[in-house]
Amino acid sequence: MKKAALIIQSLFYVLAGLNHFRSPGTYLGMIPPYLPIPETLNFLAGTAEILLGMGLMFPQYRKWSAYGIILMLFAFLPSHIYFIHIGSCIPGGLCVPNWVGWLRLIAIHPLLMAWAWWCRK
Repeated sequence: MKKAALIIQSLFYVLAGLNHFRSPGTYLGMIPPYLPIPETLNFLAGTAEILLGMGLMFPQYRKWSAYGIILMLFAFLPSHIYFIHIGSCIPGGLCVPNWVGWLRLIAIHPLLMAWAWWCRK
C-alpha cells in the first residue's frame, strides 16, 4: 500500500508541476499582489513540484524530497489564503465555492503534508 501511495504522490506532484507551465494563468491569479515577480514564482513552484515529485521515486532522495514537499506546501499557504480572500475565484480561471477554498486550506493542505511525511521512509 505504501508503494502505491508513493507512486500516486510522485505522479500528483509531477503533474501538478507540469500544470504550472500548461495553465499558468490559474496559478498567477493565486499569487498575492504583495509577492514580487509572479511569473518567476510560478516557474519556481512548478519546477519544485516536478523535481520533488520525481525525487520521491528514488530512495536516496525520498526523505529530502518529502521534507521539501512539506516546506513547499508551507510556502504555498499565502496563495491559498489569498485565494480565499478574493472569494475563491480567479477571473477567467479557477472558480469554486468559498467553502472549497477553506477546505483546501484547513483539511487538504495538512493532509498533503501528512502524506509526504508518511512516505518519507
